[in-house]
Order: sequence, then structure tokens, then C-alpha cells
Amino acid sequence: MQLNNNVTEFILLGLTQDPLRKKIVFVTFLFFCLGTLLGNFLIITTIKTSQNLSPMYVFLFHLSLSDTCFSTSIAPRMIVDTLFKNTTISFSECIVQVSFHFFGCLEIFILILMAFDRYVAICKPLHYMTIMSRRVCGVLVAVAGVGSCVHSLGQIFLALSLPFCGPNVIDHYLCDLQPLLQLACTDTYVINLLLVSNSGAICTVSFVMLMFSYIIILHSLRNHSAEGRRKALSTCISHIIVVILSFSPCIFIYTRPATTFPMDKVIAVFYTLGTSLLNPLIYTLRNAEVKIAMRKLWSKNLISDDTQ
Repeated sequence: MQLNNNVTEFILLGLTQDPLRKKIVFVTFLFFCLGTLLGNFLIITTIKTSQNLSPMYVFLFHLSLSDTCFSTSIAPRMIVDTLFKNTTISFSECIVQVSFHFFGCLEIFILILMAFDRYVAICKPLHYMTIMSRRVCGVLVAVAGVGSCVHSLGQIFLALSLPFCGPNVIDHYLCDLQPLLQLACTDTYVINLLLVSNSGAICTVSFVMLMFSYIIILHSLRNHSAEGRRKALSTCISHIIVVILSFSPCIFIYTRPATTFPMDKVIAVFYTLGTSLLNPLIYTLRNAEVKIAMRKLWSKNLISDDTQ
């Protein structure tokens, strides 16, 4: 539904208008993008080629896949835009960027599934392989995908319901609902409430659920052996770090009135690019099982190269 829309394109101001800073942004985020692709590709390849990893790595596989899609849907255009003085984006392209909320929401749901997986593994270890079978994991990921699709369609509907009839300059490097609300020539109070109840509620409720679930998991570790506690803590702490890094920017952006702050663009960089880059580092550096699987993968590749 597109109402009274006289705007066919928007002007994106990007992170900065300074030519020197644009060059710094270009180099920095080019390395960020390449690092994100490399890190997530390593995790995806490792999990895909390993047969004996636990079901949790089905979720980690899809988390890395979601991170890759999310970052590559945003970063390349932002990097290319720094090469030009003026950057425009058509209304249709803008709506497409809004639809990329699908990947961000999918990441949130997968983090919830990973917390559930850790709860079953630590609190019900004898039934873990029965409850978290590969088939069950696949169904849970599919449900997460459907939920993310519903969320994304809601965001698109809100964006299409905004009438634009005047200013078309977005002080951002991407199209998102918060900056678009500033340009709409109508009262956006109700739409902002819907935005908070959609994105804001998903972020806040999911964050509270995740932190509460990890408190329960950590509390239950008292009954485990020292070695069991060490391994479980290593995995859970990496998950908690990712949860905090992923949800803090999301809650800050989507749970407040329709206002923008100068720091919004920096925070948006963190949740669109930063977490996608940090997630592979956190999961590989703090996860012995992933590191062992990666060593096996590289050893296998080196042996095959030597025999050729």
C-alpha cells in the first residue's frame, strides 16, 4: 500500500560527507566486509564438512549464513557509495533494504534456539540427542524463518504506508524505518507504536528471555563436574557475549520514540556489520569443538594437496 507518494528516490548522506573520511570509511569497511565473509565462510564450510558435530552446530551454521546475508546485503552498497559525492536510492530499492530485516530477525530467533539447545544439553543431557535431533533442529530453523518472514513483511507494510511528499534526504547510509519516519508528511505516532511493538518488542522480549534462560543454565551447572562446568561455561559465555552485542544496539534503536540521534549511524554500523564480523571470532576463539573441526578440515586439505 503506497499512499500519496510524490517521492521516487531518496538521497543518502552516508556516514560522512567529508572526502577524506569517506576514503577511511571505504578502506575500513572493505576490510570489515572481507573479514565477515572469510570468518563466516570458514564456519559454514567447517560445519558442512564435519559429520560428528553436535546439533547445536546446525544453528551455528544458519547463524553464520544469516550473518553473511545480512552484512552483504548492506555493506557492498555502503562501500560503493563512499566513492561518490552524491548518493541516491530509488523508492523500490529503499523498500528492498527494509526487507533485509528478515536476516536480522532470523539471527535473533536462531540465538533463542541456541539458548534452548544449551538448556537441553546441560539440564537434560540424557535426552539431548533425542530432543535435539537433526530433524527437530531443521524444523525449528524453518519455523524461525517463517517468523522472520512475517516480521519482515510487517516492516515492509509500515514503510509502504508512509506518505512522502517533500524532503527526501536521509541522514543515514541505509533505508530503515526510523529515518524514514522523519521524512513522512503525516503524523507517525501510530506507526512508531507499531514499529516499537514489532521490532522493539522482538528485541526486548527476546533479550530478557535469553538472559533469563542463561541464568537458569548457569545456576544448574552447580550439579556438574568441574570439567563439565568448564566446557559448558566456555560455550555459554560465548553465547552471552553474542547476545549482548547483538541486542544492545537493536534495543537502543527500536524501543524509543521516533527521534534520531547523531550516534544512530554508528550504532547501526555495529548491528549491521560489527556483530557479523565478531560472531565468527567469538565462536571460534572460545569454542574448542569448532577449533578442532577447523584443524581437521585444514589438515585434510593439506594432505590432499600433498598427494596431488
